[in-house]
Amino acid sequence: MRDDTNVKRAAALDTATLSDALDRLGIAGQCYRIAGRDPDFRMAGRAYTMRCGPASTPPGTVGDYIDDVPPGHVVAIDNGGREDATIWGDILTEIAHRRGLAGTVIDGISRDVALCRALGYPVFSRGHWMRTGKDRVQVEETGCVVEIGGARVAPGDILRGDADGVVVIPQAHEAAVLAAAEEIHAAEERIREACRSGMRLDEARAQFKYHQLQTRQK
Repeated sequence: MRDDTNVKRAAALDTATLSDALDRLGIAGQCYRIAGRDPDFRMAGRAYTMRCGPASTPPGTVGDYIDDVPPGHVVAIDNGGREDATIWGDILTEIAHRRGLAGTVIDGISRDVALCRALGYPVFSRGHWMRTGKDRVQVEETGCVVEIGGARVAPGDILRGDADGVVVIPQAHEAAVLAAAEEIHAAEERIREACRSGMRLDEARAQFKYHQLQTRQK
């Protein structure tokens, strides 16, 4: 895998800061209700996308793609927010972890949470429940544009996850998003340092233009 500087830059920033940067640029990249199956999970990588749907007759498969995902990538599964059957479990977790994938993000649910926690393999989803997706769900398409928690995710976009959830950084705008996020992070650090030195919070915020940090640019 190539050395991906922008993925490393994204990994160094939290999702709250990246969310503020997305707001400043008018990009809807926050994945609503998508959360880690463990609050300690952290993830950053480029999206390997797929779209799922109800199983046909005879039913298709739900996991035969995993060996095609490049190391360091994030599996991004659009299951339409479905919560009555899972689309990810322990076999996929074990193989993904062994192959060095960065994590999995699901607009839907997963199962076998104990293993992903034990391995430290980051899974972010709408929830978890044990009911299998076999014969209920199937992969319809890979390498396509998908929707994760209301956010558009295209192949190669950067996905960043932490305790606050998941954001997507569109590849076409990643330079601007990362630059804005780094500026916001630096300003907030200066505010903290000023307050530690005795400055009032309102004064520090005014000095470092806190209230303009997330303002949408025109």
